[in-house]
Order: sequence, then C-alpha cells, then structure tokens
Amino acid sequence: MKLQRHGAIACLALTAALGLSACGSDNNEPGAGASASASAADCGKGTLNAQGSSAQKNAMAEWIKAYQQKCAGTTINYEPTGSGAGIQAFIAGTADFAGSDSALKEEEQPQADAKCAGGQALNLPMVIGPVAVVYNVDGVDNLQLTPATLAKIFAGKVTKWDDAAIKADNPDAKLPSTAIQTVHRSDESGTTDNFTKYLSKTAEADWTFDHAKAWMAPGGVGAAKSDGVAGKVKSTEGTISYVEWSYAENAGLKKAKIQNGAGEFTELTAESAGKTIAGATIEGQGNDLKMSIDYNTKEAGAYPIVLVTYEIVCSTGLPADKLPLVKGLLTHAASAEGQADLVELGYAPLPDSVRTKVETAVKSLS
Repeated sequence: MKLQRHGAIACLALTAALGLSACGSDNNEPGAGASASASAADCGKGTLNAQGSSAQKNAMAEWIKAYQQKCAGTTINYEPTGSGAGIQAFIAGTADFAGSDSALKEEEQPQADAKCAGGQALNLPMVIGPVAVVYNVDGVDNLQLTPATLAKIFAGKVTKWDDAAIKADNPDAKLPSTAIQTVHRSDESGTTDNFTKYLSKTAEADWTFDHAKAWMAPGGVGAAKSDGVAGKVKSTEGTISYVEWSYAENAGLKKAKIQNGAGEFTELTAESAGKTIAGATIEGQGNDLKMSIDYNTKEAGAYPIVLVTYEIVCSTGLPADKLPLVKGLLTHAASAEGQADLVELGYAPLPDSVRTKVETAVKSLS
C-alpha cells in the first residue's frame, strides 16, 4: 500500500511536528508496535459492542487486533455504521461507546448524558483523519482548488471542468469540457459535517448551506459510507468528492491540492495535516475534550481540511463488566504507541499535548 512505503518518512515528520515519543514498527503483523499499555491489569473479559464513524474503521481495527492479542477472552466488535447511526446507538443503549467524526451536538448531549448514570457523555478525540478532495478526470493531474472554487463546485454553481473558476486555479492545466458530477455521502456522516463546516468557514459567500451530517446542497449523487464514495469516484469519469485520506490512498484516487489561509496550494500529507491539527484548540470543559479546528490556518505548508474523530463514552455509569474493556481498549488507543501505529493507515497521530489529556480522561472513567 502507498502509505506503507511512505510510513517511515511520515512518522519522522510527525515526530518532529507533533512531539510524538515513538514511531510504529515496520512489522505488518497485527498489533505490531503496539503498546504494553494493554497489560493484564487493563484486560477485561467478555464482549464490547461499539459502532459509528467509518472514518476510524481502519484505526479501530488496528487497535482491536493489538488489544485482543494481549487480552485473551475478549471480543470487541466495531461496526462502521456512520457517525449519526453510532450516536443514536449510544443513546439507545445498543453501543457501549460510539465513534463520531463530530462532537455531540447541543441537542444530542442531554440524550447521551441520560445513558451515563451520575455522569456525562464525553467527547474524546482519538483519531485525526485528513479529508482528501478526490477526483476522476482523465488527463488532469495535480488539480489545485481554492475554497471558493471548491464551494462553487459542490453547491452546483460550477458544472463543467473547464469552467473559468477552475481554469483560474489551474492556469497550466488542460481541462476538458466534461460535466462535473459531485459525489456526497448518502448516509449521515461526520465526514460530511466536517467537510461542509470547512466550506462554511472558508467560502461563506459561495457555500450557503451551513454544515450538517446530512448532505444539504442540491444535485450530485450519493454513495453510502466512505468505501462507497471512493468506489463511485474510482469508477466514474468526471466525478469529484471528499473522503478520508486512507480511503483515497487505498483506492488510488487523485487528490487535489487545497489552498490554505496563507494562499498556498498544499498537498495532503501527514506532515501538512499535522500542522493544522497543532493549531486546534480544546473547547470542552474538564475531561470533555471537544476540539475546534482553524480551517483558515495561515500556518505555512498546512493542509486545511482535517477532521477529529471522537469516541463518545460515559464518564461514569459504565456497567461493571464493560468498564475494564472500555478503559483497556481506549488506554491502548490513546497511548503514544497506539497513535504512532496509525501513520501507515492514513491518519495523523494526536499532538502529544492532546494525547496526554485523552489518557487522563480515559483513566478517570468509572
């Protein structure tokens, strides 16, 4: 896989940029490079059921393999049903924790808190997922897009690949007159929420639909889950969409360079995504670690479209048989080694300043 070939370089870059204490092993065995954090003291017994964000599917699969290797007698199921479905499953009590590419919304928080006897539902950032703008246009490589042009495309205002707006961003490219077909997630998705949040923050004049997990703009075609989006773009000429970096790499899709707040057209790499993440701030209180990303970052070399995927979990009130499993798995996920293992999967590790706060929050679960 492409990311595996570049893993060592990406990891070195992130070690310098984000203060990671270790990089993952080059060994591709399940759980290779995993932390000793899932020690016998952290191991529970029984079954844990979680669901939600498909953006973190590959990260969760890596962590589960590593944890189950160290903890015999555990079964952990994670279903990538989408962020919206994951939160609803948590509220309904059918998921022990949920993965979501957006923090709980104001109207969701009290419903989620109600499932946490004597406590609250926490938003714990666990996975940094850069979002790639992917396209399939024959003969067009190294596409460059400003936020305004990107917003016009997805709002249906720019409908041909040789439109003047795209030409202005790509003066040296030979652009065909092919019709543009935008592809969006058909299911409610935190990836959609983050992508439309980016558009609403950087191209307000051209993107008038605000942001939401459900796609709001007219036109285009929908595809289910990240796999479906990547597959639709790969198989259909003239398409453009947004999908997590790991899915773009796995499908071999072309990725556009996106203009950041400093006016640079920036390629998506682990290092460029990490520069945006390093400038994010924590909005939550106490152990609730909801984050705010500056999509207009002026940091040199920063790639601006990134999302934070959270684990939604009860601060207190976890059933006695589930608590050791939840704490054990999330302790490993938040460890320096658990985070470093994600580089080759198409994710950027949490900055150490955030990672240590997540570790503290997980330790406090009861």
